[in-house]
Amino acid sequence: MLIVVCPGQGSQSPGFLSPWLELPGFEDRLRWLSAVAGVDLVAHGTTSDADTIRDTAVAQPLIVGAGLVSLLELFPHPSDAFRLTAAGAGHSVGEITAAAGAGVMTAEQAMVFVRERGRAMAEASAVRPTGMSAVLGGDAEDVAEVLRRHGLTPANMNGAGQVVAAGTLEQLQALRDDPPAKARVVPLQVAGAFHTEHMAPAVGVLQQYARAITTHDPRSRLVSNADGTVVHDGRVVLERLVAQVARPVRWDLCMETFRDLGVTGVVEIPPAGTLSNLAKRALPGVEVVALKTPDDLPAARALVAEHGGQTSPLAVSPTWRLVVSPAKGLVTIGDHPEGATVGPGSVVARVEGLRDSYEVTAPHGGTVVEWIVHDGDPVSPGQPLVRLHPVGSAGGGMA
Repeated sequence: MLIVVCPGQGSQSPGFLSPWLELPGFEDRLRWLSAVAGVDLVAHGTTSDADTIRDTAVAQPLIVGAGLVSLLELFPHPSDAFRLTAAGAGHSVGEITAAAGAGVMTAEQAMVFVRERGRAMAEASAVRPTGMSAVLGGDAEDVAEVLRRHGLTPANMNGAGQVVAAGTLEQLQALRDDPPAKARVVPLQVAGAFHTEHMAPAVGVLQQYARAITTHDPRSRLVSNADGTVVHDGRVVLERLVAQVARPVRWDLCMETFRDLGVTGVVEIPPAGTLSNLAKRALPGVEVVALKTPDDLPAARALVAEHGGQTSPLAVSPTWRLVVSPAKGLVTIGDHPEGATVGPGSVVARVEGLRDSYEVTAPHGGTVVEWIVHDGDPVSPGQPLVRLHPVGSAGGGMA
């Protein structure tokens, strides 16, 4: 079982995209995403220095843009990715890459969203000097208690003995002066206390943009970094992307989900390295490839060939979609018996209330598996009427 993981902020380094620009078409695609994001991803991925690409408003579009274009090098035909990849996940901003790769949103939508995410988080970071530090090692309960004592938030629970603490610079200095026993505190080069209450202003900004984004359900399992849950509803994915800027990342729970799913191979896309190292420590026996440069493509493609496609998750274990009643009344079922195929937006039933009549539509289409109500049955708002097997659920992967 193959899982593709997408790194978050802090994974970037000066010049990491230079070797990728030698591949035909890579620079053209990156310039297109640069135009959408309003950020020169080519320059920032090749010639910009460390301080420049540390800027949140630069780093986040750079990481997502690099990930999306490199995915097309690993999977030139997205339909192959959907067939071969069992699940995808992203750490922090990398979850936007994963969501776009799974088909929840377009690449252009992802770049607009991450552009505004980076700007909003940079503005929130400017309100008060804040930052983040990695706590490596130590007893988990002791680490948690020390962070509480210093008023810090465990913003990233990365597993494998790594917790990232976030808070004010004064709180982080107190942590360095009084660290947990047998633990090492390493300041991180990020410009803010991400995934904490300090980022709350950015949530409101992203909620406004999210209302204008049309989503699709993921075409593969998408593991949420909020709690390791597999999310199948595109709108829920977007809601979680909005909320995650101010809540902790539970990458440890993501890796537990990978284990539960039966992962055998992991590919980390550029800028790769951090999540691969975590996977090697937390998932012994799983083959891992960090796709850092084009020289790593043969190894990554070999891993895909070996581990991809054994489990096509949405075909083997389909996710059901329930079409529910929009209002209270008596239901009249349309001409769609069990086994019939309905397209997106098809009217499958009608609910007759005391004053009005409401059409019940199938938002994603599919095959009628089971009618849960019968003609003339009284129903309440939100009551399931019919169970559908969604069209297009016979493949999984990242694109």
